[in-house]
Amino acid sequence: MKLAQRVSKIKPSATLAVNAKALELKNKGIDVISLAVGEPDFPTPDHIAKAGKDAIDASFTRYTAVAGIPELRSAVCEYYKRVHSVNIQSENVIVGNGGKQCLYNLLLCLLDDGDEVLIPVPYWTSYPDMAALVGANPVFVPSSVENGYRISLEALDASLTSKTKVLILNSPSNPSGVAYSQEELNAILHWAIEKNIFVIADEVYEQLVYDPAYQSSASKLFAEYPDNIAVLNAFSKSFAMTGWRLGFAVAHKDLIKEMVKMQGQMTSSINSISQKAGVTALTSSYDCIIPMREAFMRRRNFAWQEMSSWKGLICPKPEGAFYLFPDVSALFCDKYKNAQELCAYLLEEAKVAVMPGDAFGLPNCIRISYAVSDENLKKALTAIKQALYK
Repeated sequence: MKLAQRVSKIKPSATLAVNAKALELKNKGIDVISLAVGEPDFPTPDHIAKAGKDAIDASFTRYTAVAGIPELRSAVCEYYKRVHSVNIQSENVIVGNGGKQCLYNLLLCLLDDGDEVLIPVPYWTSYPDMAALVGANPVFVPSSVENGYRISLEALDASLTSKTKVLILNSPSNPSGVAYSQEELNAILHWAIEKNIFVIADEVYEQLVYDPAYQSSASKLFAEYPDNIAVLNAFSKSFAMTGWRLGFAVAHKDLIKEMVKMQGQMTSSINSISQKAGVTALTSSYDCIIPMREAFMRRRNFAWQEMSSWKGLICPKPEGAFYLFPDVSALFCDKYKNAQELCAYLLEEAKVAVMPGDAFGLPNCIRISYAVSDENLKKALTAIKQALYK
């Protein structure tokens, strides 16, 4: 069998691989705590789950419009009005099978073979592979742990070429937790607009920001620059709806039409039941998010304070999402010479699964998710500390 060359350009999901190893150990009866997967440990709020059940009871189980049911596209517009005081029209909205499909559709519609995509480092693991799948070349924009992993305009300038077409900007960031203020975000957006670079703003974690100063959104500039900006969002993190597979994008109406065409050929319409649950999530009170955000902030504070006291670690304090991304290179030794070996050691010795930074573009780091119970987080960090400093 001869396979297409494109499959050789991408790697399996590193996150799922680590989690699979942790599950394998669990299945053998070994008590393993996984801090590897980025998934809220909370159930979907009751009123949202009920909307899904009601949709089944009402037999709302047939195909829907490819772009999403009108109620959900309108609910997305309501969301941006309520949260960011931005007026969005339904024609500017597409609903996808998770934010990941919306992102892939955007790249398919915006990029040709040989085009370049600016991807700030550290990055979400799928960005480079998605770019490669559409025939584009990822160009990695460096940051520094000392600057909290914020990218600078100077670094963007240095990465720019005549082939640059798109910048993917993730705020709050997976894996670093960095969140840009509106002023910082606007500066990057204006830089891109001046250079005629299209910005895809991945804001999937936007409701999980711990300081109001960093509750920003590219949507605030969308109305003025619809030809240059698309905003990506999803229900998975903010509403604890990972398995519902529901996301959305806001973009120029002409771009949305092309994305609908792509989606129509790939998956057709989106899960009808999930869409009804999404309508309820966006049109009801957002108070259900508050206890989840408060729990994540409490865990962030505990984990960051704990790890900041560990010798040899450099750990910026995240402003959003639910990850810590410390530089652990000072700990490398004969026992574990790199982050991958360190993570393997922690899984074997501490029975804790964490992610090597290689998957996010920084092999000197590891990613630790604190989307677990307070008890498990404390237990896991205690075990990691004992394994590292015994």
